[in-house]
Parts: sequence; structure tokens; C-alpha cells
Amino acid sequence: MSDAPWVYIEDIGQHDGKTVTLKGWLYNRRSSGKLHFLLLRDGTGILQCVVFKKDVTPETFALADHLPQESSLIVTGTVRRDERAPLGYELGVTQLELLQQAEEYPITPKEHGVAFLLDHRHLWVRSARQHAVLRIRAEVVRACREYFDTRGFVLFDSPILTPAACEGTTTLFETPYFDEKAYLTQSGQLYVEAGALAFGKVYCFGPTFRAEKSKTRRHLMEFWMVEPEVAFMDLAGDMDLAEDFVASIVARVLATRRRELEVLERDIGVLEKVRKPFPRIAYAQALELLRDKGVSVEWGADFGADDETAISSSFDRPVLVHRYPIECKAFYMKADPADPRVALCVDMLAPEGYGEIIGGGQREDDLETLRSKVRQHGLPEDAFGWYLDLRRYGSVPHAGFGMGIERVVAWLCGLPHVRETVPFPRMLERLRP
Repeated sequence: MSDAPWVYIEDIGQHDGKTVTLKGWLYNRRSSGKLHFLLLRDGTGILQCVVFKKDVTPETFALADHLPQESSLIVTGTVRRDERAPLGYELGVTQLELLQQAEEYPITPKEHGVAFLLDHRHLWVRSARQHAVLRIRAEVVRACREYFDTRGFVLFDSPILTPAACEGTTTLFETPYFDEKAYLTQSGQLYVEAGALAFGKVYCFGPTFRAEKSKTRRHLMEFWMVEPEVAFMDLAGDMDLAEDFVASIVARVLATRRRELEVLERDIGVLEKVRKPFPRIAYAQALELLRDKGVSVEWGADFGADDETAISSSFDRPVLVHRYPIECKAFYMKADPADPRVALCVDMLAPEGYGEIIGGGQREDDLETLRSKVRQHGLPEDAFGWYLDLRRYGSVPHAGFGMGIERVVAWLCGLPHVRETVPFPRMLERLRP
């Protein structure tokens, strides 16, 4: 084969007029007499490679006419500018090497059902649409880390295996742990509270698990969450942080992943409206808004998916709903001194019906109050002894939140379901592949 330099398709514009080598897989193929058009993908992009009969050997020309989809190839040729091409370039092929001839590929250009595609998720992720979604996901993750890393937050990894519940005992995945029982974490929050009292401001980022028997378009059994926690921060500061964080992520995706948004046919104008300040309404105001829309929710009830959609439909950017009734929030939420019926908590609801993307608030920092809440919720006090210690030794007001990556990606991409936002989704009836 040629000694031409190996380059990636995303960098093809830097090699106009030069001879290069590409390594990838056949995405699609069509022929027209003395021409074969091979669409080659290499993970960074898709490029049309033109095999002209007079430019290659008869054997090479014949080979290009019978290549199955997803066969792995090494292609050498000259880079040519072509304004009609998506990347503005094509490759005039001079050499072609077949590394592996693929068997008949199960995912063809025709329409397939979602169940079939999920059964073949390991192959589905090769498609252009899934590339766009997962590149946006990677950008969101990168933006999250850079946001906190450049603002003095310390990454504070929380454990996956925990001895007790964080978000309620009914949604725990239980697993044997030698002579004990352990549970897959529902949130890293309790542990990052320890980090906040050690380092001032920290965050954790990793998978979390909820054994919710839910088939809604917003739920997965395993999802990724980023959770900052800050010592000496109150609810107002927490809302400021959440607002700035989400606004920065949206701006980052718009700046760096516009091409992927266009592949998904996302209405970019909707995302461009996501700028600070975000509207903020108390739970009581949200109830009034719902009543005006003909939706009846009793005071004290948490909002369901339809309620959240109705609330968010009144705004063109995320809305912060704060001070929910304390009985519908987790045991660690601090009551509002001005109205003990409500918690110093906040949910951020994304527009367009995507629901809650952030949940957080100020934590209970009084030892005896927290101990009482642990008992009231029927939680094992021995498993929370270390957590109560945080209130014994230098307790301070502190706050934080958790943001679910999959829901944010679904919203940014305009997807109808979160199952496409992670490489291998875990749902109620899907553990494979």
C-alpha cells in the first residue's frame, strides 16, 4: 500500500490537493458506470471516496463494486475540493485495501423499529444520527467537568456501593457484599457533603441507579449525574450556580456542536433563547400557574411529568421551581425558617416538556433535626452515623444539586426518549446488549 500519511476525515480540509490515506468502514455505496462512490466513515466524519475506473487497477475497480456495508477499508487518494460535499471535500481514490469483508449487515438504510435497533445497539451507534447524539453527550460531559475544574471545585469521587438509601428505600438495587447487603448508589450527594466540609467546594460525576419500575421517556435504571456541593452556600446561591452552569453548557454546545444539532434537525433558535436570567417561581406560584391552565394539584403533592410540562410551557428557557412542601422531598432537605412547611429546595425544569433536569437545595445542618428526620423516614441510624458526624464537627450551611446528563442531552438534541442519549441504555425490560 501507499506510504501516504494516514489522516482523519475531520481534518481532511488541511490536506487539499494532497495524497492521503484514510482508514475506516464502508457506510454506503453506489455505482454509476465507470464510477463507484464509497461513503467512508472513520468515527470522526463521513467522506465520499470516488473510484474512477481509469484511476485504479481492474481488480480494485471490481472490488469496489461488491463491498458490503461496514466492511473495513484502507483507502488512498487525492483530496479534492467539492462544495457539494457535506465537508466540502471528496477523495479521488488510487488504491483500496480490504481489511475485512463484513457479513450482511443487519441495519440497512430502510426504516427499523426501535426494539430492533436497541437489540442491535452495539451496531446502531455507528449511524450518523447516533454519532451526533453521542458527540453532543461527550461535549456536555466535557463542559460539566471544565466548568467546575476552572472554578476551584475539587473532583471528589463518591462510591458506587453504599450501605443505605439516599433518595428513598423503594428504588434501591440490592447486591450481596460478603456478609452484608449493599446497594447501588442513587446519588453521590451524601458523600460530596463530606467533601464540601473538607475542601469547601467539590463535585462528583458518575453513574447512579434507581430501581424505578417506570417506562416513561424520561427514565433509565442507570444514568449519569454530576453533583456539586458548596460549603457556606444557601438556596439563593445554589440557584445562581445551577442557572449559570446550565446556561454555560447550552452556550458551549451551540458553539461547538452546531453541525451535530443540524444533523438531528434540532431547532437551534429554541436553544439560543436559553440565557440568564432564568425565571424563578415558588411551588405555591407553580400551583396557581397550573390552576390557570386547568390542572388541579393539591398542595403537598409533588409534580408529575405532565405537571412539569404544563409549568415549563409558560417559559422559553428553564424555570427554577423552589420551596416544595417538605414532606415530598428527601430527609436531608432543610426547612425554610420563614415557612417550615416548605423545604429550601429547587428543581430546574427544562422547556419543551423535558421535565426536571436539576434537583437540589440547602441541606439540613442541625444535628438533632437531621437525626430526627432519619428516624422519621425509617432509615437505619447506624448506616448514617458518619453522615451525622458532619453535623457534629464543624457543621455549616451548605447546598448543592444533581444534574442528570441523559435528560439534558435529550433536551439539547430534541429527542423524544432518553434511550438514545447513552451508548447502552438500561431500562425496565432491557439489560442487553
